[in-house]
Amino acid sequence: MNTPKNTVNKGKTLRLAKNTQGNTSKKTTPKSQSHSKIRVLNKQHQAKPNKYSKANTRVITADNRKVVLFNKPFNVLSQFTDDDNRQTLKDFIDIKEVYAAGRLDRDSEGLLLLTNDGKLQHQLANPKQKTDKTYWVQVEGVPTQASLDRLSKGVELKDGLTLPAKVTIMTEPNVWPRNPPIRERESIPTTWLSITINEGRNRQVRRMTAHIGHPTLRLIRYSIGQYTLKGIANGQYSLL
Repeated sequence: MNTPKNTVNKGKTLRLAKNTQGNTSKKTTPKSQSHSKIRVLNKQHQAKPNKYSKANTRVITADNRKVVLFNKPFNVLSQFTDDDNRQTLKDFIDIKEVYAAGRLDRDSEGLLLLTNDGKLQHQLANPKQKTDKTYWVQVEGVPTQASLDRLSKGVELKDGLTLPAKVTIMTEPNVWPRNPPIRERESIPTTWLSITINEGRNRQVRRMTAHIGHPTLRLIRYSIGQYTLKGIANGQYSLL
């Protein structure tokens, strides 16, 4: 007995309809795909850390905000731990939950600011914020005005041209003796410079003075923005 053609077509239509219904739940509409992507992107955005801010993320108020101004001695690391048992911040600072806003090299001295305020830490440590930092720098020899003008306008280092800086010759500051003392050569005088920059390159000031032929012998950071070293003895700190 022959089966009518329209019956066969109807059967195929039913089977196709069932298959389509069965696959519907497995497919994702463009709209739901879009929502999924948004959820993933939001999650990734929230998890992305801020490399300039390690301070406590809880709400900071005037009552719980901590700002520590520390006069870092020579040969002290700008961190609280060290695997090689070198001197660190823990040897001088007993305040918990504060983190350094930027760094100060081990062989440099002076102002290091620590805080539990993430916004303040980010503002001071992020080079994009262009926070002024003033250094008192003892260099070998006596720079000419032309050399100082070069520093002021910017010099070409391996990592690019430095931004304009404020550079002046200053009288020798009344500061603590360094331990150990710098190595001075009797036949070569030294000069103290005040250098203000708003960049955060690695060992920038030392590289700048070396570039004009006057190596840095001693480097003391005096100020970070509005915060200064005034009244703080070497190895001591002030809690604001």
